[in-house]
Amino acid sequence: MYSIGPLTVAPGERATGLIPVGTSSYGVELGIPLIVVNGALDGPVLCVDAGVHGDEYDGQEAIRRVLAELDPATLRGTVVGIPCLNTPAFEAAARASGIDHLNLNRIFPGDAEGSYSQRLAATFVEQVVPAVDAVVDLHTGGAYGEIAPLVILQGGYEDLATDLALAAGHELVWKGGKWGGTVRHPVLEAGKPAITIECGGATYRETNVEHHMNSIRNILRRLGLTDGEPELRDSYTTVSGTFARSAAGGFFVAHAEPGETCKEGDLIATITDHYGTTLEEVRAPQEGIVLWVRRIRTVRPGDEVVIFGEVLGEIRP
Repeated sequence: MYSIGPLTVAPGERATGLIPVGTSSYGVELGIPLIVVNGALDGPVLCVDAGVHGDEYDGQEAIRRVLAELDPATLRGTVVGIPCLNTPAFEAAARASGIDHLNLNRIFPGDAEGSYSQRLAATFVEQVVPAVDAVVDLHTGGAYGEIAPLVILQGGYEDLATDLALAAGHELVWKGGKWGGTVRHPVLEAGKPAITIECGGATYRETNVEHHMNSIRNILRRLGLTDGEPELRDSYTTVSGTFARSAAGGFFVAHAEPGETCKEGDLIATITDHYGTTLEEVRAPQEGIVLWVRRIRTVRPGDEVVIFGEVLGEIRP
């Protein structure tokens, strides 16, 4: 038997349910939706989550589709799918919660006595992290940006999570992620591997759903949950990320695409006023790769507009 939150699932069975976190003002129970496939055979427990940001849709659909195709009779271990961790943000079609307007991916481990998002993070840490062996966190660039396919491998935890990161299948491995409070932080601190996979954004695309599905499938093979050998690249490119922010507000136009290489000084984007006058040019600070580009044209002073990736080296499996 496998148990997580209020669910107990027999070997060879699947179930859905909700880990409760709170109640809405109109009496609807809010919480963490679960899809659990418990294999008939012994093996590890993998958790795959999406929807930490409510406007990132591709990973949510990928989880539903991959778990629907799993056969519990042949599965070695258990897969826990959380298709939409942050349902208030999804209902608001926004990055942040529609209840308390917090960015869930900056507040882990949360606070059981705090606002809804704080309680949501704390519930994940208290009830999900102890019940799983590894976590894969799926993201896109959100409604206002688009990101090249990549995996984030948290700096300082390379020994713990590199195998999982390489199995994601993307050439770019972003080593670092200096900001704290993400889903992967409490998992890594518990001594369990966790990675974030990024792909796409700006809008929902079936191609990006497929990218996420392929990553999940390959990770399942890598962990031995399903049959087959995982597919690994001959080499992976490691990068660090630098966020560029606008100095001027105006109309934003990108001149480079996510994944495009650049040289120091290359023009990446311009910001103009309503009369067409260029107020600001965004140029590459060094040779590297454009990782993320803003897609919403409205830009205000201090907004994120581009993420540059400086090439650090390579990983050979």
